[in-house]
Amino acid sequence: MFSFMPKMLRFQRSFSVSPFPTLPLQLPSPMETHLWFVVPDEFKSVSLLNQYMELLSPCEKENVLSMRGEQLQKSALLARTLVRTTIARYQINNRVVDPRSLKFKRNVHGKPELEWESDGGQCPSPLHFNISHTSSLIACGVTVNSSIGIDIEEKQRKIKNNILAFARRYFSLHEVEHLSAISDSEVQRQEFVKLWTLKEAYVKALGRGFSAAPFKTFTICIKNAFRTGFDHADDIESGASEVVVESSDHPERLTNNWQFGLFELASSHYAAVCMEKDKTSDAGMSAPMRLTVRKTIPFVEDECISGTDAVVPIAGLIEQF
Repeated sequence: MFSFMPKMLRFQRSFSVSPFPTLPLQLPSPMETHLWFVVPDEFKSVSLLNQYMELLSPCEKENVLSMRGEQLQKSALLARTLVRTTIARYQINNRVVDPRSLKFKRNVHGKPELEWESDGGQCPSPLHFNISHTSSLIACGVTVNSSIGIDIEEKQRKIKNNILAFARRYFSLHEVEHLSAISDSEVQRQEFVKLWTLKEAYVKALGRGFSAAPFKTFTICIKNAFRTGFDHADDIESGASEVVVESSDHPERLTNNWQFGLFELASSHYAAVCMEKDKTSDAGMSAPMRLTVRKTIPFVEDECISGTDAVVPIAGLIEQF
């Protein structure tokens, strides 16, 4: 069991959570995503972890404690803390939010959503979020009035099975053909992980889950760059790397209402963001996704890393802020 847990349980009545240390942030604008992430290995303070535990609901605390092993408990705690403290940074409907007061629900497919109440009662929240994590990094993406899905994968993720055999099981025929054309096994593995990251983000943005939107039913394409792979620098620099989705059953049908961004994060991960395009804009226009990325230790420090070597665009139309 986590070493900080007994202390937390023993002193929770007298423990006081510090006021949220930052002024409310401006909400993301249309076609803008804010991505916040934490690195679990950087969290060493028992008192800080105790403070995070106090932010959680009774059900969340129970879920954290039910995890087997200290690392899984810590990861679960940081994931819920990141969601609560990230949302609480934004002033929604002219209200400053206490991270402890936030309530959540799940849609019919199990995707977590913010449960928002106004003076007139319960209403849909303008703020959308999605979370993804590996053992070494946890990220939360935020948009306003646009559904969002994010996925992060370790760049060195190992594939236990034969990559092409695994791809044939989950990927579309077009994607399998793309991977089959790559002779270098390491490049093939990297391309597989990038494709998986994009497909996962899309399914999460739909809010349906893997079972309701199997990976085989759609194809991820990079306009004018798909056959040469994601690392074709000329295509990316010329702005020809827009990511689109097409139906595997009807290849002529492109899904134009989603915007993608694929990038390297912290030199160690691939990160993909999929967000619904602004409904008020021209569906035929391909405006860049505005992206702001911050690394955080909640209550301690935040660091904006957009535009640095820590965020390297790979595919999709991305404009960093």
